[in-house]
Amino acid sequence: MSATGARSAAHRVVLRVFEDGAYADRAFASAAARLDERDRPLAHRIAYGTVQRVRTLDYAIEALGRRPVRKLDPAVCAALRIGSYQLGYLEIAPHAAVSESVELVREAGLERAVAFTNAVMRRLAEGMRPLVESLPERTAAEAALKHSYPDWVAETWWKELGRQGALDLMRAQNEPLETVVRRNRRKEGRVEGSPDSDLPDALQVERVDERALADGVVWPQSRGSQLAGLAVRAGAGDRTLDLCAAPGGKATQLAGKVVAVEKHPGRARELEENCRRLGADNVTVVCADALELPRSLDGFDKAIVDAPCSSLGILASRPDARWRAQPLPELQLALLRAAVERVRPGGSVVYSVCTINSAENERIVEASGLEPDPSLAEEWPQFRHPRRPDFLLTLPHIHRTSGFFIARLRV
Repeated sequence: MSATGARSAAHRVVLRVFEDGAYADRAFASAAARLDERDRPLAHRIAYGTVQRVRTLDYAIEALGRRPVRKLDPAVCAALRIGSYQLGYLEIAPHAAVSESVELVREAGLERAVAFTNAVMRRLAEGMRPLVESLPERTAAEAALKHSYPDWVAETWWKELGRQGALDLMRAQNEPLETVVRRNRRKEGRVEGSPDSDLPDALQVERVDERALADGVVWPQSRGSQLAGLAVRAGAGDRTLDLCAAPGGKATQLAGKVVAVEKHPGRARELEENCRRLGADNVTVVCADALELPRSLDGFDKAIVDAPCSSLGILASRPDARWRAQPLPELQLALLRAAVERVRPGGSVVYSVCTINSAENERIVEASGLEPDPSLAEEWPQFRHPRRPDFLLTLPHIHRTSGFFIARLRV
């Protein structure tokens, strides 16, 4: 026999993420390119779930397999990881998880490791789920192991959200959130789905319609991300500066004239293509460093800074982000100040980041010295920040969307 296409694809993704430092979404797109459509959902669930839960999986492999994972051949380690994920978190027949993990090792040309893999997988089949269920979560460190997060992330949420809030957030970001697309009002068309009462252009769908996406009728964009674009309140007569604009979801939401800045040439080209696809001919793309803008880019009515961040609000959709997450407060503050310099007096700047971490959220606003616009939370009371009522904060475990911090500031 041979391992199924779904598990082979997941095996390649896990190898690329942990051995080559690849991004999970790009690795999956490559690994699943020739996969049968019926196998794609299982391959996606196994690949993403394994990357998310790898800390807990490695603990179980070492406890039950009695071998440090760092000493395993990468292909063997990846096979054990995806096998243990299936045994611990999916309703899959144990014999299938065991036999196909063994076959993955055989297909990798590691016949000498087949017996070892089989023995470890059999131990995992018996003990994986009881072991995971028995892990305590009384402290941040215990919860980080049980739910597979870096210690610093668990400690941050424990401190800022309390024990129960942190646990609820960790659990939510290990499960798929809603799939939402933004209806593109610039084009006519129809997408199956129920309009979201909070955001009129948000449509919750079971899966993205690839034809509608290609035609620019819809754009995949979470409610949290859409909220950041709506917070700008760009009118038909406004000039708006969008820093760090790629891939263009927020820029293409905005009315009036928009200058969308992207530093990286490849992403700038992608941004231009997305604007064309969505019919956003009001957007001008500028490939430049946001911290070194041409002097001609000045006098804007509004700006939005969707700054690079630790991405702690989108861990459900980016499973590898938790293992490479890094707060970037110095860069975020510099970008916010760069935007303020290009906005006329009396204008406004929206600062948004897809993270849940006060050091990158409210503390950046405080350091800027700018006055928050309290009307923002009056417009969207359902997303009011729990500690800072002038700001917005979407939370995956409460709002079932990606986590975004949003502040509208007066210049």
